[in-house]
Amino acid sequence: MSAGFRILERVRKVSAQDVKNFAAIPVANISDSMARMTAAGARLRPLHRGGKLAGAAITVKSRPGDNLMVHKALDLAEPGDIVVVDAGGDLSNAIIGELMVAHAIQRGLGGIVIYGAVRDLDAIQGGSFPVFAAGVTHRGPYKDGPGEINVPIAIDGMVIAPGDLVVGDYDGLLCVGYDDIAAVYAAAKAKNDAEVAQMAAIQAGTSDRGWIDASLKRLGCQQIGQPVSRHG
Repeated sequence: MSAGFRILERVRKVSAQDVKNFAAIPVANISDSMARMTAAGARLRPLHRGGKLAGAAITVKSRPGDNLMVHKALDLAEPGDIVVVDAGGDLSNAIIGELMVAHAIQRGLGGIVIYGAVRDLDAIQGGSFPVFAAGVTHRGPYKDGPGEINVPIAIDGMVIAPGDLVVGDYDGLLCVGYDDIAAVYAAAKAKNDAEVAQMAAIQAGTSDRGWIDASLKRLGCQQIGQPVSRHG
């Protein structure tokens, strides 16, 4: 088997229940529960209507500007899967467009992530099928390979293994590793529940702001004088 031009079998993936659980939590809260150490960078943005994405990854490492292996991954992916493509972040040629998105929709996939460019932006933005990408160009792709399917890939330092969970919204894209699913979900749900309660307190005017002065004191911030109230 030739490294750099091969198709591997995906041996495990997160469950449909895992996907459903995480889809209900904002990506920012999941990120906070992972020590804010994991991210796919600010370049990857949702281009579709609605902005949400969640599913198990089928990974593709493609030569920049070439989509042969992406086409094959669309045919291999199972319903609900997210095809995640490391195309090197290059924006010279589009990796997918309207026709490939239509094929993904017909097969019941959960979305496509392109660390590279796409085209046919009007069609993508007009639909609700999840598409994240780093940019847009009218220049089309080549179909010569090489590339790899179901190998670990990295997007701006964030490693994604086949079968890992990928989630996205308007704040960006995040990967939760297969082995970390249970622990991260418990922490993210607790974080989200706490923020729901905090929002209710803010709206009711009962939010406790004492932590600010406590933090300033702990950190040794010098406060000289106090604001003077002026009347009349």
